[in-house]
Amino acid sequence: MFYIISVVVAVLLVWGVVVYNGLVKSRMQTKEAWSQIDVQLKRRNDLIPNLLETVKGYASYEEKTLEKIAELRTQVAKAQTPTETMQASDALTKQVSGIFAVAENYPDLKANNSFVKLQEELSNTENKISYSRQLFNSTTSNYNMKLETFPTSLIAGIFGFKPSQFLETPAEEKEVPKVSFDF
Repeated sequence: MFYIISVVVAVLLVWGVVVYNGLVKSRMQTKEAWSQIDVQLKRRNDLIPNLLETVKGYASYEEKTLEKIAELRTQVAKAQTPTETMQASDALTKQVSGIFAVAENYPDLKANNSFVKLQEELSNTENKISYSRQLFNSTTSNYNMKLETFPTSLIAGIFGFKPSQFLETPAEEKEVPKVSFDF
């Protein structure tokens, strides 16, 4: 009887260790996914001053747009939580898109090799940010699913694992755009 109890305890202990390690691994994957977003946000923040300086030479009267981008870049750098970071990042993305629209008014700027290269790098970085956000939400989903499913939820509860928050699209970006052909 003692051997049966010992085997059952040993099996439960091994199972608990395996489940615990799986939860730790999932939590770390979520943190790693957030780190990838953070890396891409830093890359974008490093590219923006070069882009701004290039645009300033051509579009001196677009000063307000450029100042707003510099301000939002600072907000991204100062953000403390993933939610704050992504809110500031989303606002910055909108403003950066405005720079590309400004470039349409300046044929010389559109032809400038520095601007074109910076624009391509920034576009690539925006794509990487988008992919990283998807990866973060996928890893968050997997991690949170483990926290909520039985029997893993037992170990998660014992050791105080907390769910991760998804990155969500701001409400104003979910609205259907209005298209009008009135001239």
